Amino acid sequence: MTHKFLILLSGATLALAACGKHDNATTGGADTGNATDVNAMASDNGMAANSAATAPAPTTAQAFVNAAAASDRFEIESSKLAQGSASSSAVKKFAAQMISAHTASTAKLKGTIAGLNPPLTADDTLAPDQQQTLDSLKGLNGAAFDSAYAQAQQEAHQKTLDALKTYSSSGDNAALKSFASGMIPTVTAHLNLAKGLK
Repeated sequence: MTHKFLILLSGATLALAACGKHDNATTGGADTGNATDVNAMASDNGMAANSAATAPAPTTAQAFVNAAAASDRFEIESSKLAQGSASSSAVKKFAAQMISAHTASTAKLKGTIAGLNPPLTADDTLAPDQQQTLDSLKGLNGAAFDSAYAQAQQEAHQKTLDALKTYSSSGDNAALKSFASGMIPTVTAHLNLAKGLK
């Protein structure tokens, strides 16, 4: 049961971690990369709407950290696939932004957990549903890939957004609650961008 819970949490936190890079840009802090493009595109696409099913969100520090790390890994790996398999220039641009954002959020997460006492170690093992989605994307190209990738990004970012909101309000670690709270605007922006890929 714990394994199933961590799998669901990993999916939810996947988007969370991926969006870490643009957290500073969304909240007015320093940032690098394509934060301006991401935020501008998010504004054009409007607010994110709720997606279908929501997975239980992590409430323990270790579960949250693992889910966030797996989320980043999923975003990076799926977006690398998009660089070679997508036909849409918009999808390729989004994928490049996700690679950059999730690489940065992984670094931010590692910095946060290194400061904990005792420090935690993130396990970025993909949840079975994440691995299944990644495997299914590997067999696609062109417009079929674009559509499947866009859908996967929407679902992952919605799950992550839900996990962030839950952990920020009821998590068991103050530093990670702050991390989660700060990620909400960024993940919302990424979710809006993903919805605009259709």
